[in-house]
Amino acid sequence: MSETTHHRICPLCEACCGLEIKVRDQKVISIRGHDADVLSGGYICPKAVALKDLQEDPDRLRTPRIKRNGVHVEASWEEAFAEIEKRLPAVLATQGRNAVGVVVGNPSAHKIGLLTYLGKLARTLGSKNVFSASTLDQMPKQLASGLMFGHWLSTALPDITRTDLLLVIGANPMVSNGSMWTVPDFRGKAKALQARGGQLIVIDPRRTETAAIADAHHFIRPGADVFLLAAMVHTLFAESLVTLGRVAPWVNGVQDVQQAVTPFTPEAVSARCGVAAATIRALARQIAATPRAAVYARIGTCTQTYGTLASWLVDVLNTLTDHLDLEGGMLFAKAAAFASNTVGKPGIGKGVSTGRHHARVSGAPEVYGELPITCLAEEIDTPGEGQIRALITVATNPVLSSPNGPRLAQALESLDFMVSLDIYLNETTRHADVILPGPSPLEDLHYDVAFPQLSWRNHVRYSPAVLPRPEGQPEEWQTLLKLAAIIQGLGAQADANTLDDTLFTEDAQRLLGPPTQAVMAATQGLRGPLRALEVALRSGPYGDQFGLNPGGLTLQKVMDASPGGGIDLGELQPRIPEMLRTPSGKVELAPPLLLQDLERTKQDIRGLTPDLVIIGRRDVCSNNSWMHNLPTLAKGPFRCTVLVHPDDAARHGLSDGALATLHNGPRRVQAQVQLCTDMMPGVVSLPHGWGHNLPGAQLHVAAERPGANLNALLDDQLRDPLSGNAVLSGVAIRLERA
Repeated sequence: MSETTHHRICPLCEACCGLEIKVRDQKVISIRGHDADVLSGGYICPKAVALKDLQEDPDRLRTPRIKRNGVHVEASWEEAFAEIEKRLPAVLATQGRNAVGVVVGNPSAHKIGLLTYLGKLARTLGSKNVFSASTLDQMPKQLASGLMFGHWLSTALPDITRTDLLLVIGANPMVSNGSMWTVPDFRGKAKALQARGGQLIVIDPRRTETAAIADAHHFIRPGADVFLLAAMVHTLFAESLVTLGRVAPWVNGVQDVQQAVTPFTPEAVSARCGVAAATIRALARQIAATPRAAVYARIGTCTQTYGTLASWLVDVLNTLTDHLDLEGGMLFAKAAAFASNTVGKPGIGKGVSTGRHHARVSGAPEVYGELPITCLAEEIDTPGEGQIRALITVATNPVLSSPNGPRLAQALESLDFMVSLDIYLNETTRHADVILPGPSPLEDLHYDVAFPQLSWRNHVRYSPAVLPRPEGQPEEWQTLLKLAAIIQGLGAQADANTLDDTLFTEDAQRLLGPPTQAVMAATQGLRGPLRALEVALRSGPYGDQFGLNPGGLTLQKVMDASPGGGIDLGELQPRIPEMLRTPSGKVELAPPLLLQDLERTKQDIRGLTPDLVIIGRRDVCSNNSWMHNLPTLAKGPFRCTVLVHPDDAARHGLSDGALATLHNGPRRVQAQVQLCTDMMPGVVSLPHGWGHNLPGAQLHVAAERPGANLNALLDDQLRDPLSGNAVLSGVAIRLERA
């Protein structure tokens, strides 16, 4: 029996760890960390081992499905595309382009074929109704970064290996290994920080796994981070602690910020955020007094009504304490390919804008080309011109992952047509008329487009497919181009490769100008994302510039380095001003849109705090709903419990292990109680992505312990007005014994 060893980038979370996979007779026999990987150095979490389960999962779809008389039956690819051609153009012809919506899930971020070709499908469709999982957990950070630095992915990252103080707010990198911050083995790096005399401080309404290893932990009321951060910024000005350092010549708006935070004294906000005024001042002073410090905040600060403001104030705090673009502080990655802040004229750009169009029903503004995913149900079930009547979903399960899933499920069932690109028949795709499965991750090549722009260290890595695709299985980019061809009226028989050649030639002429001939010659024999990757690498900041920079990166060089763990491009370095893409060429510390929204918080400084609120949480084994179907991750203790502080349990007559009913207006779910002193009194926690008890889904392992759907309890009308992000944290509930 032949045994082969393969090196692979894990596609299951943002940590993107390097794996060593052994295969015998086309079967995975072992998965371990790749010790030579330049990003993760041998570290993996349990999710990586579950790739074997995913590859072998009997529930994973291998062939298309068409719904006949309410039942999904197997079909050939030709039959599936013919069904789409018969039904989708009819909606376009009679209802218009906005009658077709597109919804994209976060697994797409790990698939270069999807990520680089979804835009081509969306442009061909021309619909304003585009939605993604970004408005469930990260759009506030992207919007704040875009307004300040000029691009949606120009995100300042903690320089964790050189910092002496890391303040973590509303994030749990011990579980996530970074979110919008790719940092595998956070625990090891945090322990190294502490070993060299540094400190880790956590602010969170739960004593999380990260807080458990921290030097200090402070509770905070969910949704009140904006008040804490504004008061810390206020303290910097009040005590003359503001220092801009080397970035001073490239910062606009310091005085505007000072004026804006005037009402937010520590005493004024203390009760609202649940943090003592003395603690607020001490934290601000410690950050200002530590030469190498970094403030990092994530999902807890984003999934609330003040998400964009909180995300913005984190970067304001880092800037005003001379920790922006400084070693040991917050730095910007320099990705080898696809990064908008490495192309074009350095130090200046168009910046970002929002509100180029608005949702038909709610009027919510477009952000980054998307509408809030919480608007999806109402855009389907509200009659009128522009009503969504057909839907294309790509690797997403919003019935479980977005608020008010029951309403969305009912809306999906009312569509004239729905097509899903997905590997599972899940709670969302059960409503689809056609399901088109992609290959498993191990049957596809891998290059991370987005995450090198968010990584703790500059690097470049590539993974070839580990296992062959099944015969007849198209690549995902080809599937997207076939859909685009059907939308264009070219028919289901259109050749995806020919269409790809045409689009590439048009893009090369439009984007590259005179070098087009050299680019075309250099990419002969390549198609799809590999061709795009070759161009992006060679024209990128480390590239060979198509021969002008001998020794620079090419696709072949990156491929050749794959077995050795990739190419290390070094530690993050200061990049201001060259990475800025704002129209002014400066860091915009006081964007007018954010200053205007800050007025909203002034009315809420002394607002009443609910008696009991709920937050989500994530587990290292279940950060996405579809992972609940993998035996390696599903085994062990039941994780979908509601964590309740003993004092709150006593007030509501609950005991450990009891079944509780959680109410939010007319919405209710039931969950098993787990007493937990790690919870802030007045706050309970239920994890995200559960509720696998809906008829029609085929997730047999997940259905054995379905759990309670947190999002069924939440209101789809609540969102951050700037970014459109759903409000998933700090929602008032009632709790009683079931």
